[in-house]
Amino acid sequence: MSETSGYAVFFFPQALEALGDAIKPYLQAGPVGPFVSCTEVDTGGAFIEMTLEGHAPDGRTVELELMVPGNMVRMIVSARSDSDFGFHDRKRAPSLEPGMAPPAGR
Repeated sequence: MSETSGYAVFFFPQALEALGDAIKPYLQAGPVGPFVSCTEVDTGGAFIEMTLEGHAPDGRTVELELMVPGNMVRMIVSARSDSDFGFHDRKRAPSLEPGMAPPAGR
């Protein structure tokens, strides 16, 4: 089984509006909208707790914990280190690395 390398947390548009400028430093742009990239997610309570790696002004790596109400989160996607992460055009043929066979049925 592959090792999980992180999560992408997507929010409802109304949640992004309500959080305003406070959430903007943590957002990354994606093809289907902004998301927060984090190393851990805890969904066990009223708040979704996300652990993020950040950088202090002096360049040090710091661990941040961001908590938002659970009803603000639209979707959480697990990003695995053994494959590409993201959204792609299913109509476009997949790129193959040397020595790889095309998927069955293509």
